[in-house]
Order: sequence, then C-alpha cells, then structure tokens
Amino acid sequence: MRFERKHGWFLLGVAAWGYYSWTMFARNLWNAWSAGEERAGGYWVAHTALIVVNVALAVVFTVWGLRVLRAVRDAERPASPAEEAGQTGRQE
Repeated sequence: MRFERKHGWFLLGVAAWGYYSWTMFARNLWNAWSAGEERAGGYWVAHTALIVVNVALAVVFTVWGLRVLRAVRDAERPASPAEEAGQTGRQE
C-alpha cells in the first residue's frame, strides 16, 4: 500500500479526536473522583488505564501521520542537481 497525503491527515485527525475526547474523559473522571463519587476501586483503575492507553495510541497516530506527510512531501520535492549526480554530501 502506498500512503498518500490524505492518509497522513486522516491519522492526524484520529489523533486529534483521541486527544480531545480522552482529555475530556480524564477531566470528568477527575472531577467525579475529587467530588467523592462512590465507585469501586477497579472502576477508577480501569478507566485510568483506558485513558493512558488511548492517549498513547493518539501519540502513535500523530507520529505516523507526521511521517506520512513528510514522506509524501519529500517524494514530491524535485531532486537537486547534486542529488541527481549522487553527491549527497554525506560521509559513508
């Protein structure tokens, strides 16, 4: 599969939605806990784990989306004359 710009933006959109929704959920969970809401300890642990895992996934989607956009940008950029001649300036 070849990634295109639309795939990179889609991944960034999914990540942004994840950041937004799980941040709101974390805020609401914190407010409930600090208000003394009566819940079993497992409730707080399970929901905190969900928040951590889903924010980590949002970070992964952000990294992937940025990599896709950079790769597409670099593929669309015309090669310089030095690159075409094989002179990249890197020491090997």
